[in-house]
Amino acid sequence: MLRCPWALSTEDYVAYHDEEWGRPVHGDQALYERLCLEAFQSGLSWITILRRRPGFRAAFAGFEIAEVAAFTDADKERLLGDTGIIRNRAKIEATVANARVLADWASGELDELIWSFAPDPATRPAPRGLSDVPAVTDESTALSKTLKKRGIRFVGPTTAYALMQACGLVNDHLADCGARDAV
Repeated sequence: MLRCPWALSTEDYVAYHDEEWGRPVHGDQALYERLCLEAFQSGLSWITILRRRPGFRAAFAGFEIAEVAAFTDADKERLLGDTGIIRNRAKIEATVANARVLADWASGELDELIWSFAPDPATRPAPRGLSDVPAVTDESTALSKTLKKRGIRFVGPTTAYALMQACGLVNDHLADCGARDAV
C-alpha cells in the first residue's frame, strides 16, 4: 500500500498512520487526550510523543478529565520526575489547568466545539505532496482563538491544526495514499 511519506521511517509511524491518523475521534476524553499530546509535541518530533503515549496515559490517569482536574501541586511535582513523559513544567501545568476548565463544561461540549471547526471536505482537494499540506489554516486559527477564549492553554494555530489532522477533522492523507479512502 502506498503511504504518506512521513509515515515510512518507523514501524510506529506506519501503524499510527494506517490505524489512527486522520480517523474521526469523538468524545471529550479522547479529544482532551489528543489536545494534551499535541501540546506536549510542540517543539518535538511526534514519534517522541507516540512512543511515550502509554507513559502519558499512566501519568495522567488515562486523561480522565475529572481526575486530572483534581491533580494537586504534589501530583505536578510527581509528573516533573516521571521519565515516562516529557517533563516540561509549562505543558504539565497547561494539561492540569485545561482539565480544570473542561471539568466545568457540559458533557459533549468539547467534542461539539472542536468538530464545529471541521471544514467542508468538498472545499479541500486531496494534497498531492507534503508541500500541499498546510501547517495552519483559517479554521485552525479560529479553533485556537476560541479555545483560548474559553480558557484552554497551549493550543496555538499549528497545534490546533495538528489536532484537526490527527482527529479526522481534515483528511490530509496524500491523494495516492492507500489510507486516504479509509478515513
